[in-house]
Amino acid sequence: MKYYSRAILIILLFGNMLSCTRKPTDYRSFLGGSEKTYPGAVTSISAYPGNARLMLTWHPSPDPSVSRYVVYWNNYADSLVVSASKHNPSDTLSCLVNKLQEYIYTFFIFSYDNAGNKSISTEIDNVRVYGSIYQNNLINRPVNTDTPFIVQANQSDVTLKFLTPDSINIGTVIKYTNSTGTAQQLLLSKDSSSILLKDYKFGTSVTYQSSYIPKRGAIDTFYTKAYDTFPEIFKVVECDKHLFKEIHLPNDIGAGFGTSMSQLWDGSTQPKGYPDIFHTDGSQNMPQHFSFDLGATYNHLIRMQEIGRNCCHNPIDFEVWGIADTTGAATTLPATDPGWKNESISKGWTLLKEVIRSDDGIAPVNADLIASPPPVRFIRIRIIKTTDDPNYANLSQLTFWNKE
Repeated sequence: MKYYSRAILIILLFGNMLSCTRKPTDYRSFLGGSEKTYPGAVTSISAYPGNARLMLTWHPSPDPSVSRYVVYWNNYADSLVVSASKHNPSDTLSCLVNKLQEYIYTFFIFSYDNAGNKSISTEIDNVRVYGSIYQNNLINRPVNTDTPFIVQANQSDVTLKFLTPDSINIGTVIKYTNSTGTAQQLLLSKDSSSILLKDYKFGTSVTYQSSYIPKRGAIDTFYTKAYDTFPEIFKVVECDKHLFKEIHLPNDIGAGFGTSMSQLWDGSTQPKGYPDIFHTDGSQNMPQHFSFDLGATYNHLIRMQEIGRNCCHNPIDFEVWGIADTTGAATTLPATDPGWKNESISKGWTLLKEVIRSDDGIAPVNADLIASPPPVRFIRIRIIKTTDDPNYANLSQLTFWNKE
């Protein structure tokens, strides 16, 4: 055992002597006799997407030997070179990468010196580039459909109303025509929910188109594919009551008890009392109807208002009918006949609205008429039910408005 131990010790000492003769630069034999040099790498890469392109920024390497940077993408299949014009790491270098597909990319940046040595890579991944797919999914800023517009008191200016936009909305271009026929263009900012059209020409279209950025810092703005047309803008004008006049068609109910139908258009805005009302004569049971002339033909009657008497006999269920010309339009059936409605339609009358009230019928009640009425000059009111009487009906006022 003593002889074996000595032999092992001699072998270990000999091996140690051989290892001490190896030079520190012997690794160069694996590198072709030269040292490997790594220029300083960049830091803090950021990406700012755009339309089929993007911008990359980074802090340059402080290594003065760096002469250029090479940016690679598509698994190193594509690249571009950026001159190392700065070496202060607090500065920023940037480059545009153009002609990119709408895709998610990874970019690698290497620093190079004049000898061709390159740094380790600095990488940024999950960089999205935008294009037609993103654009095709954009929609114009939504309109406030509850109150899309407000006509100002001067009857020429109009305020358009929009809902709150997406947080990356940039703005919305508004195009309209003023009263002189001149095209106008405005920009609605993302922070505003309304915009004023000065001296708007009613009856002309208003169009709008919104713009967006895909994310904060994006270098390009995207517009929706097309302009949308704003909902129809109109002003509502009260029909001139000075033109109203009585007419009497077959089976119409008359005025009784010393009252007059003309009381219905004397301009009052509150319920009136007897005798300043229209009180039907009671010659027929309900339903009963009466007719009158608006004095002008209106193409877009849009709304009406009825006001009852200040006490009693007020209509709570009545129909509003209209026609442009009463020639040949007289009905032969009484209002109580089940076939009256069909006969009225066959004669050219249009049911503009049935108003059903749930109150006592006294206060003013407004009712929107059908959406697309025909031209109307003559009105027929068919009273189906009152609050308290099957024979008599009392009304204080009737008002109509036209859309212009």
